[in-house]
Amino acid sequence: MENLLIFGQPWTAPAIPEDIPHGDMPGDKVVIGEGHIAKANAIFPALMEQLAPVLVQNPAKRAVIAVCGGSGVGKSETASLLSYYLNQIGIGSYTMSGDNYPHRIPRDNDAERLRVFRTGGLRGLVAAGLCTEEINKTLKALWEADVDAEPEQADTYPWLATYQKAGRRSLDAYLGTNNEIDFDEVSGIIARFKQGADTLYLKRMGRETTVLWYDEVDMRNVQVLIIEWTHGNSGFVEGVDIPILLNSTPQETLAHRRARNRDGKPDSAFITMVLDLEQKKLEAQAYKAKIILSKSGELLTYSQYRQLMAAE
Repeated sequence: MENLLIFGQPWTAPAIPEDIPHGDMPGDKVVIGEGHIAKANAIFPALMEQLAPVLVQNPAKRAVIAVCGGSGVGKSETASLLSYYLNQIGIGSYTMSGDNYPHRIPRDNDAERLRVFRTGGLRGLVAAGLCTEEINKTLKALWEADVDAEPEQADTYPWLATYQKAGRRSLDAYLGTNNEIDFDEVSGIIARFKQGADTLYLKRMGRETTVLWYDEVDMRNVQVLIIEWTHGNSGFVEGVDIPILLNSTPQETLAHRRARNRDGKPDSAFITMVLDLEQKKLEAQAYKAKIILSKSGELLTYSQYRQLMAAE
């Protein structure tokens, strides 16, 4: 960090205030820890090296950064710190939360994910000629006990393997796609920002259907839009200049969710399936990331990232 020059002057990371501005997700609580600061400090020099030419090339002198990764990897905190650092050196920055742009509030989206899995599983049974009255009765009991996604249940009910495979395939076709998320809206926001819009209408989504509105946000002094979002490196979103991948393995993600007791059943077989599918999508997109950071805070080349993931 001592060798980083900003506008010809040596730069060191500033002190972090307790009330650091963060993303625009309603009710989002960002708690900055030493680990987050270490990650941001590792990323910032590499980011500044890549950011300068992007700003020069854009007619409006603007750039879009995405901080992406799995649940609990520190996207919100790291994005907030990078945005703060940029603002401190005179490069106006705004942090936008991609979690405001699914089609459904979190509770309803969780229900839709489960519906997609179960509907796909049922159709798989039908296609295999396994949808008998006895199986229907047993499956209903497994649904009521919320254990139909548990792989070990297939030891008792061999037909359940067909159901789970088909359900997983249907769930994979839903997660992180336009069926789940309004990527077109996000891409439109990015396009308007990069075209030099003075203001943007940005969506706010809470955890109830009545908590939904748009704020008109002043962008006149903003040069960098940072999007903190699991799907920030997705092929469905257009216009991101510098995707930053904060890497974590499914095991690390699940451990974090257990610690937070997120979703009420953080280690259920269904949640584990969702995390595994999301992780595979992140891995498939990783080649596009301009900066990759390991869970331990080390900058990785794409080759090093592949080696790390292969060892898990």
